[in-house]
Amino acid sequence: MPALLPILLTVSHVVLAAETIPKYSVELTCRAAAEASTNPGRGSNDCQRDETDAQSKLEQEWARYTSTQRANCARFAGLDRAPSYVESLTCMEMAKQAQELPEESKIGTSRSKVGTTGSKMGTSGRQ
Repeated sequence: MPALLPILLTVSHVVLAAETIPKYSVELTCRAAAEASTNPGRGSNDCQRDETDAQSKLEQEWARYTSTQRANCARFAGLDRAPSYVESLTCMEMAKQAQELPEESKIGTSRSKVGTTGSKMGTSGRQ
């Protein structure tokens, strides 16, 4: 039982994190982004504006995402030393769009047509 305690605490933390918008340090995120940037014209102020805009959008649209999407994206953003609201928002938008795809377009479904072209392979274009 003591070995399960860290797992239970981690899981409960992720569930709680999914219910509220995560709190990230915009300054830390933008400092790390500036250090990694290859664009000399993009400063910390630009990054902070993007992060603040993404945070505002998340606050407005948080309820639109499922608890699974919120938890997965919070976990994904938390993998980095300097998690980002822009990354979280992008993750959630992509997760929502992926969920809304028609079933037959998803890879791995029984009706998926990925990989079938309808042409004969190995005929070099001759019939």
